[in-house]
Parts: sequence; structure tokens; C-alpha cells
Amino acid sequence: MSVIDDQLVAVAPVTVLGIGNIILRDEGFGVRAVEYLEEHFHFPHDVRLLDGGTLGPELLHFVTGTQKLLILDAVAGDAPAGTVYRFEDDAVMAHFQEKMSSHEIGIQDVLAWLTVTERAIPNVVVLGMQPYEVTAGLSLSPEMAAALPHFAHRAVEELVRWGIVPAERPKQSRQSA
Repeated sequence: MSVIDDQLVAVAPVTVLGIGNIILRDEGFGVRAVEYLEEHFHFPHDVRLLDGGTLGPELLHFVTGTQKLLILDAVAGDAPAGTVYRFEDDAVMAHFQEKMSSHEIGIQDVLAWLTVTERAIPNVVVLGMQPYEVTAGLSLSPEMAAALPHFAHRAVEELVRWGIVPAERPKQSRQSA
């Protein structure tokens, strides 16, 4: 890696990345999940929560060097709306072969580039939910909004598997988080 590369790479041992397009309601579920986690939990200093939105390939600078990557996303599969999906290892790249939107193309490219350049992230998990509505609008559908707390706890369970235990924030401190 060159000196220039080192300056571009922002390293956090663990990254929780929410991706999605928030102007398409449930398509922004991953971003909303990261927002929920930031508001309701306190994370150790070596964990970065990142709103990746629709950045796509630009995410390379934020995930290069991380050792554990948890991607939160809306996942279009064949199951009923509200179904939670979990992919890891080879299943992650297989999931992104069935692209739902442009940001998924970007994250697939980022993961592939890291692998080709021998900078692959050792632990990658995608946790997602089948959306109810992918239409214009800034808020989640009522069903996705109701599922968000449970989904966030599933994300915390993934982190606990990696030995990371976030602390739940007291209700009175959530507004200032």
C-alpha cells in the first residue's frame, strides 16, 4: 500500500454499514437501522456506524481495512415482506448478484475490489429485510417502522457474536445521542 493509499483509508476494526435509498421508503431501511442503532445504543470506540446511503464505490474509502463488516440493507428476495435475511461468506457475493438497486452494485464492486487487491474483509455479514413498499417517500412503511426495533436487536446479536457488546442508552439520553 502506498503512502497516498494510507491517507485515503479510514480504518475501524468493526464497521456497521447501513445502505439504501431513503427517498424510496423501505429501500432506505439499512440507513434507518443505523440511525436507530446510533440513537438507542452506545458502541465501543472501535466500532464505526456508517450511513452509506447510495454511495456505492465511494464506500471503498470507509471500509478498507476493517476486519468485520455488518451490512444492513433492504433485501429483495422471494419471501414475503418483512422476512429477515442473513448472508455471510460466499453467500454475501451471491446475494449482491441479484441487485435490487445501484447501491448494491457499488457494495458488490467494493467487496470484489478488496478481494482482488488482497485486502478482503475477513468477516462480512449482510442482515436485511424484505421491503413492503419501494415507492417515493421519506418515511418507512408502517410495517417496516414497526419491525425496526427487532431488526436492530438482531444487528446487535450479530455484533455480540463477534465479541462486541453495545450498551443500550437510557431513554432520557436518546434525544442527545
